[in-house]
Amino acid sequence: MPIIKELYRYPVKGLSPEALQIVQVTKGKAMPMDRCIALAHPETEFDPVNPKHQKKTAYLMLMRNEKLAALKSVFDGNSSVLQIYQNNQEIVSADLDDPEEIKDIETFFEHYLKGEVSGKPKVVFADSSDHTFSDVDAKVLSCINLESVKALEAATGQTIDPLRFRANIYFYGTPAWQEMDWIGKEFELGTAIVRGMKRTQRCAATNVNPKTAQRDLNVPKMLFENYNHSDLGIYLEVVKDGQIAVNDNFYVPNN
Repeated sequence: MPIIKELYRYPVKGLSPEALQIVQVTKGKAMPMDRCIALAHPETEFDPVNPKHQKKTAYLMLMRNEKLAALKSVFDGNSSVLQIYQNNQEIVSADLDDPEEIKDIETFFEHYLKGEVSGKPKVVFADSSDHTFSDVDAKVLSCINLESVKALEAATGQTIDPLRFRANIYFYGTPAWQEMDWIGKEFELGTAIVRGMKRTQRCAATNVNPKTAQRDLNVPKMLFENYNHSDLGIYLEVVKDGQIAVNDNFYVPNN
């Protein structure tokens, strides 16, 4: 039976994960505070009052900006303070309710990514908590079967940190790749009910080692060469409110 091993949210798109022990999820919504902030390219237009989904290339991201992996970010949703650390030292901190302090964050990334970004990135977030800067135009939970990661390791002879896949939910206890059969099925996850929505096609962001910030693997190529597809993980949509927690088990029906 599948068992949740780890839960994460990523408050700032492209920056570091924050581990959770328990989380309340809501029908039709993503994990709270997941990808709720982004660093937009200077030319990107974003309306916080009427936010719309845009391609991930509108924002800074690991697929193109692997140096982001060398930073640690901490966001306090109660105080709206975002802190950025490098080598365990705080580099910059800002209250995102203060436009002047936001400029400090933007100036830091302008210099940190000099040569990669033309101009000063913009900190963007929506007035509504419903909007997320996800790669997909849907409110979803991303989910990784750790047995599938192990199978890819065995097939390639490479060690693969599961955090490369930047998922919300990591689980074990079910055979590798079985999660691919969950599309369209509803099941309990903790006290919530979710539905398998679609497989997750991996991009070059997974090539970045989250510990070293180096591109040291080609994960989409490894997947395609061994399985004739570049998918690893699935997206789930919440169809009934509930709580999910580390060590929760869940049952997915065969039919």
